[in-house]
Amino acid sequence: MQIIKKVLNSSVVLVEDERGVERVLLGKGIGFGAKPGATVAPEATDRVFVALDDTDQRNLVELLAQIPGEFVELTRSIVMDAEDSGIQLDPHIYLTLTDHLHFAVERLRRNLQVTNRLAWEVRTVYPAEYEVGLRALARLRERTGAALPDEEAANIAFHLVNSEVGRPAVDSMRVVGLISDITTIVTHSGGVALDADDLHTRRFLTHLQFFAERLFSDRLAAQDDDLLFATMTAKHPRAVATAERVRAFVRAEHQVAISDEEVGYLALHIARAQSS
Repeated sequence: MQIIKKVLNSSVVLVEDERGVERVLLGKGIGFGAKPGATVAPEATDRVFVALDDTDQRNLVELLAQIPGEFVELTRSIVMDAEDSGIQLDPHIYLTLTDHLHFAVERLRRNLQVTNRLAWEVRTVYPAEYEVGLRALARLRERTGAALPDEEAANIAFHLVNSEVGRPAVDSMRVVGLISDITTIVTHSGGVALDADDLHTRRFLTHLQFFAERLFSDRLAAQDDDLLFATMTAKHPRAVATAERVRAFVRAEHQVAISDEEVGYLALHIARAQSS
């Protein structure tokens, strides 16, 4: 049995079960006319219980006291869309994405433009999350009238990626930022023209995604594969030279030493991209 402890807005209530465990309950109109102490009908199928830790729950309660309930409803619909697309999300997304959506609309209304210079990389590296972001913009426009630019889908995708269950606990902004830096080096030093529709480019960017995630979670290959590195040096010296520039950049900017094995695999993907 769930008892309403507090009505946050027309779509959100704070409930407590018989064991004293508190949860946030989402449902369209669930808070309308509701009073603390009332029992929540257990058979409702259009409601979602969100189990948050104490800090997130306090922050969400505080946030929902300041913004319209439609934004948490939007987050709920986006989460359902993401999960229908096979993306499993941590409940923390209800706090971070709700806050972001409200802030994004406020920025638009105040004519404050913030350019996401990593939108291309996000669209390419995280296509499923980006597509959910695009559909989220359509929902946002329908419900609030706010016509945010398509690049805002990349910001939504960042929140989804950072909340994905099972993904390494790294900041997707840092991951995509490093990918952007490396592709700049490869484009200018390696003479590679990257095309998101090209198979070799997609493979290369996927490799960079996992490389960056491993780098920021301290899981890079520690052993040197001298055979791969030596083979690539002999057969593809130009690709290795470009990969060495990447190694120097990572050492200088992130204070991380990359092994010959990592350089060899990076050169392998660069060589493929150069030949496409």
